[in-house]
Amino acid sequence: MMAGLDASVASVRINQYERGRHTPGLLTVKRLAAALSVPAPFFYAEDEDLAEWILAFPLIGEPFRQRVLAAAPTEKS
Repeated sequence: MMAGLDASVASVRINQYERGRHTPGLLTVKRLAAALSVPAPFFYAEDEDLAEWILAFPLIGEPFRQRVLAAAPTEKS
């Protein structure tokens, strides 16, 4: 399988990830993301809107991207 999971256990493992019974490690997340052509942070999005923004980010022009990032709140030390 493209994500580096053995075909004989891939279905069971993916099902366990989807149900929240197990959490894939970062390397597995990166491999799944590559296999599905999505960025790894997509898997950590807590809602649909954030997931859509993550997918749209590479498509947004640099000037708009910089304005959005400049408007975002930052943590203060």
